[in-house]
Amino acid sequence: MKKLETGIIGGAGYTAGELIRLLLNHNKVNLNFVYSTSNAGNKIYKIHQDLIGSTDLVFSSEINTEVDVLFLCLGHGNSKAFLEKNTFSENTKIIDLSNDFRLNKDEIFEGKTFVYGLPELNKEAIKKANYIANPGCFATAIQSALLPLAKAKVLKNDVHINAVTGATGAGTSLSATTHFTWRDNNFSHYKAFTHQHLGEINQTVNQLQSDFSSEINFMPNRGDFSRGIFATLYTKFEGSLEDAKKMYSEFYKEAAFTVVSDEEIHLKQVVNTNKCILHLHKHENKLLVTSIIDNLLKGASGQAVQNMNLMYGFEESEGLKLKANYF
Repeated sequence: MKKLETGIIGGAGYTAGELIRLLLNHNKVNLNFVYSTSNAGNKIYKIHQDLIGSTDLVFSSEINTEVDVLFLCLGHGNSKAFLEKNTFSENTKIIDLSNDFRLNKDEIFEGKTFVYGLPELNKEAIKKANYIANPGCFATAIQSALLPLAKAKVLKNDVHINAVTGATGAGTSLSATTHFTWRDNNFSHYKAFTHQHLGEINQTVNQLQSDFSSEINFMPNRGDFSRGIFATLYTKFEGSLEDAKKMYSEFYKEAAFTVVSDEEIHLKQVVNTNKCILHLHKHENKLLVTSIIDNLLKGASGQAVQNMNLMYGFEESEGLKLKANYF
């Protein structure tokens, strides 16, 4: 079988670096080009230094408009501008990793309908899609913890979420809160109750439970580590712990990467993998759900490859059988 030709727009960031690594090691694809205006002509491994010895590709200043799959790794708001200026073959499938097309109000753009690319929710639609809006990292972790409850129509009360992300969640551009001297031995919250991923979280909850009208209170935090998301949420739950476990196991029984653990979980179990691991705990009338992912993989590039695999009928885990950095 001929390999798929793939291309990446915006190749210098953390997300693109992981996507390049995954595509170089994917048996079904060929990485045709990586487009970068700031690094055109430079060896890819000069920027993504972990790829030295893996590829001699250089960042391209030209775009192949005939590739089979195009990944957009652009800053939020830039994917729309890029697609307005560039036209691709009608056979080119597009997977956008920004937030430009995730909400229902933005899903149709210049005749293209973007499907929200959370495989555990929209697998059948993804299989038929030509255009994918890849979910956000916090949104992936939080939705994975919430959706079984929404599916069972048992979200009746406010949800309280506390989640921490690693430094790579802020991207490669420096700011006051990304310098080592600020981040090291430090911890802080940001965008309390207003984080941009709340839109897609509420949207998918209402997709499964249309009468949900309570508050989702989200406190995002910056952690003193490089990668990963550790999220905890709780809400009132009338059933038993065994009821909850049965509900989650049923919801994720065919999920390739989402696992419900009976043991308490920690971040090192998922870093460098496309897994989402969940743990459930009942305290009096509250259900506590812990959710962990790698923000750059299941929260971004790994999920994008998972979506590509579904779109082309490949094994869902193709190119994603990765071992965690446990030690």
